[in-house]
Parts: sequence; structure tokens; C-alpha cells
Amino acid sequence: MSGKTDVVKGRVKEAAGALTGNDKLRAEGKTDQAIGKVKQVAEKVVDQVGRAAKKVRK
Repeated sequence: MSGKTDVVKGRVKEAAGALTGNDKLRAEGKTDQAIGKVKQVAEKVVDQVGRAAKKVRK
């Protein structure tokens, strides 16, 4: 799953938890959002490393 998908899924869970008063679901949503943000950063780093490696090969 991509980072953006995790962030969106987390927002939905957090909102559902807030609407229903389910603190566990809200916490899961916040965790999913944090995981998604970390994945997005990691994806950017991998992309930048790949571009740097291509420049070195030339």
C-alpha cells in the first residue's frame, strides 16, 4: 500500500472513530496516518537515491 493510501485510510478511520466515540479507532487512524507519512518520506528518498545513482552511471 502506498503512503498516500495509508494517510487517507487513517483519516477515514480517525473520522469514523470521532463520529462514533470510539477512541481505539481514532488512535488507529492516527497511527495509519503516521505510517503513511513515513512511507511517503521513504518513497521520496528511494526516488532521489535512484536519480543520483543514474547520474553517477553517466
